[in-house]
Amino acid sequence: MGEVTVIYGHHAERMAISLMEAMHIAQEIRRIGKEDPYIGLKPNLVVAQPAHWGATTSPELVRGVLRYLKEHGFTKIAIMESSWVGEQTADAFRFCGYEALSQEFDVPLIDLKEDAYEEIEVDGLPVKVCREPLRVDYLINLPVLKAHCQTKITCALKNLKGCIPDQEKRRFHRLGLHRPIACLSKALRPHLTIVDGLIGDLTHEEGGNPVRMGLMLAGGDPVLIDAYVAELLGYEGKDIPYIGLAAQLGVGSDQLSEDVPVELNPGDKETTIGPIEAGMEVDYLRHWINDDNACSPCFGSLVYALMRLKKEGRLENLPKGIAIGQGFKKQQGTGIGIGSCTAGFETFLPGCPPKAKDIIQFLHNHVPGE
Repeated sequence: MGEVTVIYGHHAERMAISLMEAMHIAQEIRRIGKEDPYIGLKPNLVVAQPAHWGATTSPELVRGVLRYLKEHGFTKIAIMESSWVGEQTADAFRFCGYEALSQEFDVPLIDLKEDAYEEIEVDGLPVKVCREPLRVDYLINLPVLKAHCQTKITCALKNLKGCIPDQEKRRFHRLGLHRPIACLSKALRPHLTIVDGLIGDLTHEEGGNPVRMGLMLAGGDPVLIDAYVAELLGYEGKDIPYIGLAAQLGVGSDQLSEDVPVELNPGDKETTIGPIEAGMEVDYLRHWINDDNACSPCFGSLVYALMRLKKEGRLENLPKGIAIGQGFKKQQGTGIGIGSCTAGFETFLPGCPPKAKDIIQFLHNHVPGE
């Protein structure tokens, strides 16, 4: 599956099922050749916080995955995770709604903090990997699309860090994260990644400043997914070293083609309009936004671009009142517009939705004194 498939909306369960149906995942799993293959689900439960805070994988997404698998006759399934150092995974399972999922679908919850590990050498670097995820026949990686204070993004590849012991997590940080993350993805390559891009924190991996993005994406190549997510959030591939390193190790491709992504329902982008759940950071950035029924993917990209400008110290010089949203269709304007709906503005950036990377460059060109 050398592509990235995207679906838009807010109904996580239905979206997950639609993605798996479109990608014929049941047939792919059956090609393993085992009568009852062991399927592992690896969400992001880094902290004991509900998904609407922007840090953890939606239990509704996982419900969709479980429903799809069960309806196709797969019964040997487990949810496995270890929260970050200092957090109790059992608390995360409970607060994030996974205990209820476990009971509803009769699937075990495996705390990888309590698991044994094996040491696997990759490119001269020994990596300790928890034993249970190594045992599965088909690993489904379920990360959240969000920012990270050290690696800039955290998505498909970095989510695998929940499959190593706590002492190894500490060592990864001492080693600078990027090379060990790439090596881990070689030692434990997921078969399928479904990214929760419904609500993510675009400032920090712990949540607290959630932005409703209204999308979900999936693919079999975790490197390609991260390369796409990096571009979606305004970065070049070179800005996230572990993506290129993983590609060099043969984990996948970091080269995006014009065919990426494949959109299942491009006409439904407009249905992703909804209340933006945001913390203080996003509320502050709203002062620069003139929003009239903006779709969530478009709004989220603009918010992330403004966050980048703020970090660069350029935001205060940017003119306020940036127009975005379907309410501006067929309207004329003299200010700045973002997205194809603002095509009537004197200065606008096309795209449906435009990528944060393009928005950043576009806004750079409109900061006085640049």
